[in-house]
Amino acid sequence: MKTKIYGLLILLLLFSCKKEASDSQKTAVASNDLHKIVLSRVEEARDFYAWTSDRIPMVSAHRGGPYPGYPENSIEAFENTLRHTPSIIEFDVALTKDSVLVLMHDNTLDRTTSGKGKVIDHTFEEIRELFLVDKEGHQTNFRIPTFEEALAWGKGKTLFTVDIKREVPFEMVVDVIKKYNAEPYAAVITYSVEAAKKMHRLHPELMLSVTIRNEEELQRFEESGIPVDRWIAFTGTSERPKEFNELLHEKGVFTILGVLGNLDRSAIARGDQIYAEFVENGADILATDRPIEAAEAIADLIPGNSSKLKYFR
Repeated sequence: MKTKIYGLLILLLLFSCKKEASDSQKTAVASNDLHKIVLSRVEEARDFYAWTSDRIPMVSAHRGGPYPGYPENSIEAFENTLRHTPSIIEFDVALTKDSVLVLMHDNTLDRTTSGKGKVIDHTFEEIRELFLVDKEGHQTNFRIPTFEEALAWGKGKTLFTVDIKREVPFEMVVDVIKKYNAEPYAAVITYSVEAAKKMHRLHPELMLSVTIRNEEELQRFEESGIPVDRWIAFTGTSERPKEFNELLHEKGVFTILGVLGNLDRSAIARGDQIYAEFVENGADILATDRPIEAAEAIADLIPGNSSKLKYFR
């Protein structure tokens, strides 16, 4: 059972105060039921992701946090996660035959929708007729959202990290982010120094998730010309030494540890307290398929008087 201090902290962090949903939004969760992170300017994004000793450890919901009844990469899954905890939402962007950006991880529709075949071989009109399938294989009434719909929904609610599938031009993603003025709350995931440099050239104000798993990769990014205050360091899917995390912290950089996969399975087998151990070892953000459980496990590590609290509503 959590302590009274823990309960008070959760109240400070997690309860929203204003209802925004209209009666016409029958499938949407009322805004005051969602735990929000609100960044309105790019300067706030840099401040939020600048590491400080009073930083708030948190979770990143991989593909939005799929649970039974809530398919991955769906706005309904995003809402379900935010009902339980403030969270960064990670999602994947793919391209239809007629060049519409939609939320989809796989190259094919088979696993996560009622359709079959490659995403790129279907028009958006065809894809819009499909239903999403949850991780248990059960078809839902939820549709595949567009990238634009996700950005419009997320403003004033959460932070995104956008994973761009191979066939999607970076330029298209940047154009949509600009259209929705989403720079404060939408960071872009890159997997190489070259990709990060290209994205930075296209839009120097964007926050970038960059892969830094060792000192050699750190040196490459230090030589890249991308300012450190644009970095969010993804340190891989294996736990890094505490000393390496501290090296990144000394440079003011947040670390994201990918606990999805093996480390999530270890938590299921050994107990969710290992999420807290990862944070105590220097992970700032846990990218996980179990955001609700992981957030609960690290809640006691949230500082009671953090300078980052102003962004949580």
